[in-house]
Amino acid sequence: MLAAVCFGTNDLSRAGAFYDNVLTTVGMIRLDANANEIGYGAKGGEAVFWVIVPFNRKKASYGNGSQIIIKGKSSEQVDRFYQTALDHGGSDEGAPGLRDHTPGYYGAYCRDPDGNKLHAFAMVA
Repeated sequence: MLAAVCFGTNDLSRAGAFYDNVLTTVGMIRLDANANEIGYGAKGGEAVFWVIVPFNRKKASYGNGSQIIIKGKSSEQVDRFYQTALDHGGSDEGAPGLRDHTPGYYGAYCRDPDGNKLHAFAMVA
């Protein structure tokens, strides 16, 4: 069973500020933090997403083809997620909108300040 996922960062403070804002749009909050990592999840739950300083202290990098996919409850929530990411140092990878691969699939793509790819989606009528 999958317990959690994590992204590496080269600036934990900057990543924390980014994710503190972006993840609240989909009901996730900071649940744990120390000098090397920050964990996020639903209030009252466990941390399922972590931003970490790499243990080996080498530069963090993102993976080509890697992304975190977050399921939203509505197209409005996906829009907020995407815009909040851009407002807090993220970059565009695909504006919110319907995707032609699946009927009713409304998605948006962005990258965090370290270049990690985030994808939020909701199924709409």
